[in-house]
Amino acid sequence: MRILIFGLPGSGKSTFAIFLRKILTTHERKPIWINADQVRQEHNDWDFTEVGRMRQAARLHNITGYAKNVYIVDFVCPTAETRKAFAPDITIWMDTIEKGRYEDTNKIFQQPDPSFVDYTITDWTIESHQTTAEAIKKRIYGDD
Repeated sequence: MRILIFGLPGSGKSTFAIFLRKILTTHERKPIWINADQVRQEHNDWDFTEVGRMRQAARLHNITGYAKNVYIVDFVCPTAETRKAFAPDITIWMDTIEKGRYEDTNKIFQQPDPSFVDYTITDWTIESHQTTAEAIKKRIYGDD
């Protein structure tokens, strides 16, 4: 299962990914957290062109395609095309800032189609994070 946490750089994707992973971890299950920037670093691939972003989406899709693991991926994923290429099962949009720290990303970042987004986080409160994380946990694991 692929969980995509996406949004502008600096919107809190990694912070929420770490929080969500803790909530989803049980004695039997431990989700795998993947940070898109770390994957780029491992591949020495800092190409942020359209082709480079699509390559990164496909790379992350392939990395997270194994077995019955739950993968939490924080990835800017700025366009509808990159989001489609990653093919998440659950999406969380970090709609917490109007502009990120990189102007080129701000220019190309597309507001997601509401039908694509499962959960939206618009504020930084423990309550909003907890509510979203618990809803995802129930969706994945049921009531156990």
